[in-house]
Amino acid sequence: MKNNQSLTGGCICGQVKYQITDKLLFTQACHCKDCKVLTGSSYIVNSSVLENTLIVEGEVSSTELKAGSGASYKTYFCTKCGTYVYADYDSAVGRLTVRTKTLDNSEKFPPQVHIFTKDKDPWLNLSEDVICFKEMYDQKKTWPEESLNRYNEYLKANSK
Repeated sequence: MKNNQSLTGGCICGQVKYQITDKLLFTQACHCKDCKVLTGSSYIVNSSVLENTLIVEGEVSSTELKAGSGASYKTYFCTKCGTYVYADYDSAVGRLTVRTKTLDNSEKFPPQVHIFTKDKDPWLNLSEDVICFKEMYDQKKTWPEESLNRYNEYLKANSK
């Protein structure tokens, strides 16, 4: 980010605060059945970040869940208020998924795509200018080139 700026956010009670020290990689809204149950809402908005750019302060706990694909992931939440702050998907090597609405100024980060719209609530109307995928998308074809380059550079630098 320019001039050492960072993004900040946290849980609803203030016990957990975080900082993201680089730009978000990608933001998406997921309408899958699991996300709807997890949030109690029609969809969830998540933003991907490089794992080394998220600095969390405060006490979090985690639980392991299975995605619709069967892959495991851990959700991390505030131990006091239960706000789900971020997730670590086994399939997303080198990156974490922050719950976008926990960001300060989250309105500045609208979803770049909507996924799993095959499960979208029928009464929810998305405008024609929104990019939608019935299921998941091909990351290499969908993410901005700059984000793909940063992610690939990170993976190269941290491969063992």
